[in-house]
Amino acid sequence: QLQLVESGGGLVQPGGSLRLSCAASGFTLDYYAIGWFRQAPGKEREGVSCISSSDGSTYYADSVKGRFTISRDNAKNTVYLQMNSLKPEDTAVYYCAAGSIATMTGEYDYWGQGTQVTVSS
Repeated sequence: QLQLVESGGGLVQPGGSLRLSCAASGFTLDYYAIGWFRQAPGKEREGVSCISSSDGSTYYADSVKGRFTISRDNAKNTVYLQMNSLKPEDTAVYYCAAGSIATMTGEYDYWGQGTQVTVSS
């Protein structure tokens, strides 16, 4: 069974950090482009970051550029999203997704169930 599982979400104060993990089972992540998306209550899902499978190129939404870093550890079959200098507007459910092309617009084949990130004092 092909599955993506996110973890690492939680409650953090503004200015704090979290590292989200996206672990795959049933398939090898290094053959796939991986995207991170988020959806806040009452808002549409938005692309946060993605990483290609071919050359490891990374892409970020303007709202997170300089604060978030996407990376992959092929040995662990896991992709990470390091989130620093978190702001209340980063509060959302974060999802990872796997597909053939690194894109910020959501065309991915497999999706995880999401992990909640709440930034609040």
